[in-house]
Amino acid sequence: MTRQALALNVGLLLLFGAGWGLTQPLTKIAVSTGHQPLGLIFWQLVIGAGVMAGVSVMRGRGLPVTRRTLAVCLIIALVGTLVPNAASYRAITHLPAGLMSILMSLIPMMAFPIALGLGLEPFSSRRFGGLAAGLAGVLLLVLPEASLPDRSMLAWLPLALVAPLCYAVEGNYVARWGTAGLDAIQVLFGASLVGAAIALPLALTSGQFISPLAPWGAPEWALIASSLIHVFAYAGYVWLVGQAGAVFAVQVSYVVTATGVLWAMALLGESYSPYIWAAMGLILLGVFLVQPRPKDGLAQTGTIRET
Repeated sequence: MTRQALALNVGLLLLFGAGWGLTQPLTKIAVSTGHQPLGLIFWQLVIGAGVMAGVSVMRGRGLPVTRRTLAVCLIIALVGTLVPNAASYRAITHLPAGLMSILMSLIPMMAFPIALGLGLEPFSSRRFGGLAAGLAGVLLLVLPEASLPDRSMLAWLPLALVAPLCYAVEGNYVARWGTAGLDAIQVLFGASLVGAAIALPLALTSGQFISPLAPWGAPEWALIASSLIHVFAYAGYVWLVGQAGAVFAVQVSYVVTATGVLWAMALLGESYSPYIWAAMGLILLGVFLVQPRPKDGLAQTGTIRET
């Protein structure tokens, strides 16, 4: 990689990571007036599917529809969007956006033991040490009385951990069983279509549907911005994997976490106790230890996904 190419790739890594980091504060704004998860998920998926349709037209590559591709899209829609986003939208109503960004960093640490269980990765003492550092960081959030702004938030931490667990399962599913020949953009497009088809009747029957005809305010614009940023950051990340390699591109996780916290401080006025800063340091250390090296087998296990 030349110096110019390296500088370009680093710049894009920072851009995509900062964009993904912004989605957590925007999600916090989107739920601020009482919008419910299923309504938000439906419109997020519709926006994503619309953008991916345009990308597919420009690429000249459609979405093959077979029993296998539909099964893949269904699984990714459930594990990669519907379940984790429903949990995240509920949890972020009660938790700081910066804390949600920190917890999302646990994806690689949750992915590693799953990969071990599936026989996808060999045991590594270095990566096991990363798991221990991540666990210590979570304990710093849970145990000290002064760690969270309000101790009642503690009850919502398990729900906040559903999303990183789902994304860890998603990464291992793709690594183990593949995507039926679909590339990353096709998977995202198909999963968005399938997910929207599932979310719409659920949102309507549960009374969570958000009418686009109602007056628009900051929450509605925040949802649109978050959805667009996620799609373009994800597409850019996939491109960066192809240009610079998965081991380089996966470093975006550090940028996502750091900028997510900074965006939350700047946009939402959040502040954090020393325990949360220490927990963030331990979790990022865990991410560093758990992340695969070039010689490791599964460079993309636990790929970062943001809501």
